[in-house]
Amino acid sequence: MTRFGTWMTVLALLAATTTTAYGQAQPAEKPKTLLEEIALFAYLENSYVWNLGHTGRGDVNELRFYDFDAGWSFNMAEFSVKKEPSERYPFGFGLVLTAGLDAQKNHALGIFRDDDDAFPFRNTAKVDLQEAYGSYKIPVGSGLTVKAGKFVTLLGYEVIESPLNLNFSRSFLFGFAIPLTHVGALASYAFTDWLTVTAGPVVGWDVADDNNDTLSVTGQFALTPLKDLTTNLNWIVGPEQFDNKTHQRFVLDFVVNYTGIKNLTLGLNLDIGHEEDEPSLAASGTRAGTDASWWGWAAYAAYDWTEKLRTSARLEYFQDPEGVRTLALGAGSKVSLWEVTATTQYKIWKGLVGRLEYRHDDADEKVFKVRAPGLVPTSKSQDTLTLALYYSFF
Repeated sequence: MTRFGTWMTVLALLAATTTTAYGQAQPAEKPKTLLEEIALFAYLENSYVWNLGHTGRGDVNELRFYDFDAGWSFNMAEFSVKKEPSERYPFGFGLVLTAGLDAQKNHALGIFRDDDDAFPFRNTAKVDLQEAYGSYKIPVGSGLTVKAGKFVTLLGYEVIESPLNLNFSRSFLFGFAIPLTHVGALASYAFTDWLTVTAGPVVGWDVADDNNDTLSVTGQFALTPLKDLTTNLNWIVGPEQFDNKTHQRFVLDFVVNYTGIKNLTLGLNLDIGHEEDEPSLAASGTRAGTDASWWGWAAYAAYDWTEKLRTSARLEYFQDPEGVRTLALGAGSKVSLWEVTATTQYKIWKGLVGRLEYRHDDADEKVFKVRAPGLVPTSKSQDTLTLALYYSFF
């Protein structure tokens, strides 16, 4: 073999290996194929909720979101297919289709929901197009990723998908403080290994059909100061009122998650919101000012006792000084809420998971157990016990 041929052989061997920090040569990682980059996710969930102190009107659990109805519910059937942009395949996409009572509560205005539809959406379709977007990674610096379409919000510790949350029920922050989805565009750029910034225009809060011809802006500063510590500062600002371009609504959302202790997960969520000239306050005529504000926090802790058994707890406080987010007592009436939730989760078989959850809600005013006639709230507290089962296919 010639000297040139020998050097070519050596270079080929070097190209086929990488060197670890300990000086050991290992084969280079094989790049993923297009099919390997596509992520599938699907699950079914059912639940039964007992209100331990008896419910009021319509057999419902007041101020809850997905567990609003007492008794049995077919919560969700979801199918999701997503691909993130990569070096090899710079394009991406996401499609999430859902059905069930949970899906009925996630509608954006203009998609299975009209302007006059309001929570709990009992007469709207029990299907939803939760996400539908395309994305592309532009080769600029570390890579500028752009995404456009319908997608879930950047805000919040909890998400729509129950299997991805520590608890079955959602927090007051999830139901009252932040939006669920947006239609618009986002751009994301990783400035360093520990800082990624995302921002872009969106139609608004849970709106697909623009109702005021003015866009809102949402964004995120995602920081990883330590290996097992992630922090996100999320925000959204813009006009959200029908046919009004000037009255601004904003929310600052701070999320922390820590997994540095084996088997332990710790989380914190803080929300602060404000809206100028809130319409229900202006219509009530009971206040000198018409600006609305809300804020709250939720703390989370979960421990994996075994590969199958996990226990989780959530402690939360939410304040609605003008009563416009909860509407528990009508616009202009202050309400403060707190809740504690304890959840035990057990992996029964393969993708089948069972959850048993106890939750206690409390308020500084009577807002629970609403009775007829007159829809009068009769209690300052509410207790529920939930048994939930979900099956994850992937």
